[in-house]
Amino acid sequence: MPSGEYDPETVERQWQERWVEEDLYAYEGAVDPDTVFSIDSPPPTVSGSLHWGHVYGFTLQDFVARYNRMQDDDVFFPFGYDDNGIASERLTEDELDVQHQEYDRDVFQEMCRGVCAKYEADFTEKMQALGISIDWTETYQTIEPRVQRISQLSFIDLYEQGREYRQRAPAIWCPDCETAISQVEMEDSEQDSHFHDIAFRVAGSEASETPRGDGDAVESDETFTISTTRPELLPACVAVFVHPDDDENQYLVGEEAEIPIFGQTVPIIEDERVDMETGSGIVMCCTFGDQTDIEWYQAHDLPLRIAIDESGTMTDVAGEYEGLSSDEAREAIVDDLDEDGALLDRRPITHVVNVHERCDTEIEFLVTEQWYVKLLDKTEEYLEAGRSMDWFPEKMFTRYKNWIEGLQWDWAISRQRSSGIPFPVWYCADCDTEIVADREQLPVDPLSDDPPVDHCPECDHDELVPEDDVFDTWATSSLTPLINAGWEWDEATGEMEIERPELYPMDMRPQGHDIISFWLFHTVVKCYEHTGEVPFDSVMINGMVLDENRVKMSKSLGNIVAPDEVLEQYPVDAARYWAAGSAVGDDLPYKEKGLRAGERLMRKLWNASKLVDDLTPEKRLSRPDLREIDRWMLAELDDRIETVTEHFERREFSKARDSLRSFFWHTFCDDYLEIAKQRLRDGSDPSAAYTLQTAHRRFCKLFAPILAHVTEELWRDMYSGGSVHTTDWPEPLGIEADLPAGERAMAVVGALRKYKSDHQLSMNADVDAVRVYGDVEAFADDIRRVMHVGELASVDEEPPVESVVTGVDLDYSLVGPEFGNQVSDIEAAIAEGDYDIEDGRLHAAGVELSSEMFEIEEERRYTGDGQMIEAGETVVIVRN
Repeated sequence: MPSGEYDPETVERQWQERWVEEDLYAYEGAVDPDTVFSIDSPPPTVSGSLHWGHVYGFTLQDFVARYNRMQDDDVFFPFGYDDNGIASERLTEDELDVQHQEYDRDVFQEMCRGVCAKYEADFTEKMQALGISIDWTETYQTIEPRVQRISQLSFIDLYEQGREYRQRAPAIWCPDCETAISQVEMEDSEQDSHFHDIAFRVAGSEASETPRGDGDAVESDETFTISTTRPELLPACVAVFVHPDDDENQYLVGEEAEIPIFGQTVPIIEDERVDMETGSGIVMCCTFGDQTDIEWYQAHDLPLRIAIDESGTMTDVAGEYEGLSSDEAREAIVDDLDEDGALLDRRPITHVVNVHERCDTEIEFLVTEQWYVKLLDKTEEYLEAGRSMDWFPEKMFTRYKNWIEGLQWDWAISRQRSSGIPFPVWYCADCDTEIVADREQLPVDPLSDDPPVDHCPECDHDELVPEDDVFDTWATSSLTPLINAGWEWDEATGEMEIERPELYPMDMRPQGHDIISFWLFHTVVKCYEHTGEVPFDSVMINGMVLDENRVKMSKSLGNIVAPDEVLEQYPVDAARYWAAGSAVGDDLPYKEKGLRAGERLMRKLWNASKLVDDLTPEKRLSRPDLREIDRWMLAELDDRIETVTEHFERREFSKARDSLRSFFWHTFCDDYLEIAKQRLRDGSDPSAAYTLQTAHRRFCKLFAPILAHVTEELWRDMYSGGSVHTTDWPEPLGIEADLPAGERAMAVVGALRKYKSDHQLSMNADVDAVRVYGDVEAFADDIRRVMHVGELASVDEEPPVESVVTGVDLDYSLVGPEFGNQVSDIEAAIAEGDYDIEDGRLHAAGVELSSEMFEIEEERRYTGDGQMIEAGETVVIVRN
C-alpha cells in the first residue's frame, strides 16, 4: 500500500538495482520469431562522459522497448560500446597525455582498452541509473575479439564478392588526424578567408604567331587574372581551364600559362565544368584543391604535383616554402606575389569549406593508397532499400535520399591510425599481390600474426608485407545487426550463417538524425551486401537536445547541461517525462519546466493511487452491475487506450503522454475520482470500487513506459504478481455507454466547480437548485452528490437564452482609407446604437460598410431567475 510522500530518490535506485539483479529485461530467445521485437540500439562512441543526447535518445528507445514488452513481445534490447576508432584514440591521448605514434600499435591499443574500460564502466552505471530496460547480458564492444572477427569476416566476404578494392588515388585527407576519411566524415564550415586576384602570364608565343579572338596577336608578356582563396596551391598547379562558352577568353585555349613565382608552364584547356560566374571565369587546376580538380586530373590525364603532405606541411614541390604549414605558406606566398607585382587584389570573404567533423580541420585531397567499398554503382538499390523501411518520422527518409543522391565517392574504409581493427591482409613485397587471412585465423593482426602462406601464390616470392592500416570505425559499427544476430562462418556449409535468425532483420533501428549518412546508410550497405536483405524493418530518428534558447548544446559554447547535475535535483521519471515532450525527429530544448511538470504528474499519480487504495478492498473485485457513470468512465478509458496505443505504434510519444496525462488528471482525478470518493464514503458501492480498481490498474500500465519507476512501485505495492513492465498492455473492455451524455455531465461538474471557485465558495458548499439544458438524467444523482446540489433538473429543450449584440469591432485598416474623416461619426453612431445591419452590411452615419470591414460582438444572456453558467455547449442555471 503506498503511504506517505513519494520518495523518488530511494524508490528509483531500488528498482534500478533490482531490475539488473533480476535480469528482468533479459532476452531468453524465442521459438516463434513473430513474438520477437529486436532493437538495433546504437553503440555510443567512447569519447567522454554521458550527455543529454544519450539520455534523450536512449529514453525514446526505452519507451518502445517497454511498450512492446507489454505487447507480449520477446524484446531484444542490447547495448554496445563503439571503442575502436579515432574518438577513443583521441580520448586516450588526452587522458594519458601521449601520442599514438610514440608506441607500437599493440601497446597503444592496450592503453586505449584501459582508458575506455574506465569510461565504459561509468557509462554503464549511469545508463542503469536512468532505468533504461536494456538487457545487460547482451553487451558488446566493437573492439572485442568476437566483433573484430565479425568485422574481418565482413571484409573478406565483400572482398570475395568484388565489392572492395585497393587503389592509389586521390583521397579525402585530414592533416590534423593524419588519416584518410570518407565523404560522410566531412561537413561544411563557414570561415573567413580572402579572395586573391593573381596575374598569370601567357607563356611561349610570339606576337605574330598567335592570333587572338579579336584578330589581334597575343603578346608574349600578356597576362590574365585568376582568383583563388588558396594561393599556397600555386606550386601544385598543373593546368588552367576556360569554359567553352567563354568567348572573351577563348583566345587563351591551346596556349600555356606560366605560374607566378614558381615558374612552371601549364596548358590552358577548355572544359564545361568551369564556373564562369566566379572570379574571372578562368580557373587553375591544382592536384588537388577540390573535387573538380580531381575530375579534371582524371579526364585530361594531367601530371601529379603534390605540394602539401599528410601533415599539412609544404613539400619540396613548393621550393623555398618547403617545411612551412599550409597556412604559413599562404601568407608567405601572398607577400611574395605582392612584391613581384603579381598580386592584383586581396579582399576578405566568407566562404564554406569542407572540414573533418571530428576536429574541424580543413580537409585536403591527397593521392594515397586506400581500401574502398563500392557504392556509386548501386545507389538506386540502396535507395530502394531505404524505401522498403518504415520511417518515423517519414520526413527523415528525405535526408537518406539526399545523401545517396549527393554521393561522389566510394566509401574509403582504411584509416592510418593505431586504434582500430586491422585489415586481415598482407602483400607480396615483389608483385604486390594481396594475401587475405583464412577465416579460421580471425581475428588477426598482420603486424604480429603470420600470414596464411609463407610465399606469394602468384610469383613465389617469400617476403610478405603486413598491412598496417585499420578499418574505419563505421566499417565495424555498420555491422551491429549482424553482430547481435550472431553472423558467423559455418565451416560445414562453407557459408556465412546467422545463429539467431529470429533477430534479423531487426525490427527497429533508433538513432539521431545527425548520423543518417554515417551509421544508417553504411549499415544498409553492409548488411544488404552480406545478406541480400534490408537490416531493419523500421527506423526511428530522434532530434538533438538544445539549450533553453534552442541552440545546440556544445562544449565550445559552454551551454552543456550535465545529466548528473539534473538528476541530483529531479527524479529520473521527470527526465523521462521531459524526453517525451517533442515529436520524434524534432529537436527538443532542455527546459526545467518540463521536468517540473513530470514531477507534478508523478506525485499526482502517487496521491491518486493512495486514495484509490484507501477506498477499495485489497481483493480484486469481479465486475458487478455498473452504474451509468462507471460505465461511462470505463468506456472513455477504452477510447483513450486505443488512442494512446495508436500513438505508441506511430512513435508519437508526446501525443501519447499529453493525451494520457490530460485524461488522467482532469477526467479521472478532478471529476470521476471525486464522485466515486463521495459514493464510497457514503457506504458500500461495488460499482464505484470496481471501476476505481480497474481504471487505476490500467493507468499504471499506460503510464509504465514513460514513468517507469513510480508505476513499478505502485504496482508491486498494490497488486501482486511481479513487475508492471512484464504485464500485458491493456486492451479495451468493450463496455458500452452514452459517451456524449457522460462528457456533458463532467462538463457540468467542471462548470459548477468553477462557479464555486469564482464565488469564493468551498467545494462542499450547498447549492439550492441547478437546471441543466441537456440530457444528464442518468448522471444526475452523481452530480448532485459531488457538488452538493439540493435539486437538479435535466431538461431536453432549448434554453431561454438569447444572443445580444454587445458591440461592433471595426477594421480600421479598411474603414479608415475608405471613409476618412467620417470614421468618428460612424463610431459615435455605433456607440449610441444608431445603426442597422442588413444582408451582412452595416448602415451607420449615412454610410454603408461591407461585411469585411466589421465584426459583430455578441454574448448569450439569460433573463430568468438564477445565474447562467456554461458547460461547453450546455447551459446550466444555478439558483442559490
